[in-house]
Amino acid sequence: MNIETIQADLIDEFSIFDDWMERYEYMIELGKSLPMIASEFKTEDNIIKGCQSKVWLHADLENETVVFTADSDAIITKGIVAILIRVFSNQSPETILKTNTDFIDEIGLKEHLSPTSANGLASMIKKIKMYALAYQTQIGL
Repeated sequence: MNIETIQADLIDEFSIFDDWMERYEYMIELGKSLPMIASEFKTEDNIIKGCQSKVWLHADLENETVVFTADSDAIITKGIVAILIRVFSNQSPETILKTNTDFIDEIGLKEHLSPTSANGLASMIKKIKMYALAYQTQIGL
């Protein structure tokens, strides 16, 4: 599925909910379906800097697409990283690097996060893009 379709699906899903408590509950549910990071990747190198809670993010290159796994010790943060992984996992490095994150504003996520959580979100996106850049360089695109 292409990245724009995934983003549009998320916008549609979040528009169903009338208030932010329902949206937080949905994010918690999304976090439960997060592709879990293997325990050997729960290392200091894979911790997202700038997050108040602990978030581990790992990426592998499979068939020239980047596959992300993650975990967090906080349920809302786990939901946030699950949303990002749903959008960016199984995409080419080039697609990840070119894609904007306007969908985050469209679902209203950024405006309903604390400043530290918003910083954590920005740090997660930065790490995802850094993985994509590293893999793009590796495959020589």
